[in-house]
Amino acid sequence: MIIVTGGAGFIGSNLVHALNAAGRSDILIVDDLEDGRKFANLATARIADYQDRTEFRQHLQRQSAWLKQAEVIYHLGACATTTEWNGRYMLDNNHAYSRDVLDACEFHGVPLVYASSAAVYGDSALCVEEASRERPLNVYGYSKLVFDQHLRQRMASLRIPVTGLRYFNVYGPREQHKGRMASVIFHFDQQLRESGKVRLFEGSHGMAAGEQLRDFVHVDDVVAMTLWAGTLTDFRGVLNCGTGEAVSFNAVARALIEWHGRGEIEYIPFPEDLRAAYQAHTRADLTAARSAGYDASFRKVEQGVRDYLDWLHR
Repeated sequence: MIIVTGGAGFIGSNLVHALNAAGRSDILIVDDLEDGRKFANLATARIADYQDRTEFRQHLQRQSAWLKQAEVIYHLGACATTTEWNGRYMLDNNHAYSRDVLDACEFHGVPLVYASSAAVYGDSALCVEEASRERPLNVYGYSKLVFDQHLRQRMASLRIPVTGLRYFNVYGPREQHKGRMASVIFHFDQQLRESGKVRLFEGSHGMAAGEQLRDFVHVDDVVAMTLWAGTLTDFRGVLNCGTGEAVSFNAVARALIEWHGRGEIEYIPFPEDLRAAYQAHTRADLTAARSAGYDASFRKVEQGVRDYLDWLHR
């Protein structure tokens, strides 16, 4: 049995479909379907069972014996709303819940792969898995960092493999339910279809209009690395999961315009209330991931955008 928390979400549902493609359907999905629209991500997936996140947490805290049947737990469930400032809620969802998962995995000897985030780096342009580079700008990033720090404190005593993957700016199929938190590529596509324009921020953080930089990574590449992490037998720590390239929003917009064969870029004022909590430059340093044995390539953003738009407009 494979357990995927957040299995109806963006990365989680793509992971489930990839497992299906590999011949696995013995999958327990854990999620919160209060927003029932997420069901669409799993409508064509093959799974063994579904469990609400609250019920699953109770099993974790009771160290329920059936958990030891799990081959691996992919813990991808979290509150990923970066504009949420309720720290108590965020820390419970993203840290305390993860701690419960880790405790149960260690008790039953089950390998764990969990979702960390590039948000832990904040405004650090050099994104290396080192404490000196970790300075989150919002409570979401902090909630992810707290659990990464908790893992570091326990690594020497853990008997199970545990891999935290710091996902960068992920885009691709099955993110439509995320609303404002969907990728800029999803939103740019909607803007272009509705108005013929892609709206980018004017210059900020010392960068020209539309030249803010992010490491945009296609969800299929993220899933591939996540599945690889689930095969590790003697690794404990966090690894970056991104392409290793910083790409401007202008370049992303041009890729969309080229695919559509029409459109133009419009620059809009940078929101002042966002300035202090905005990552203007991210790029995954892949040195640690390569040293750990991950040798797969990541698609360039131009190819990734084409692949995604082909899926969106199929």
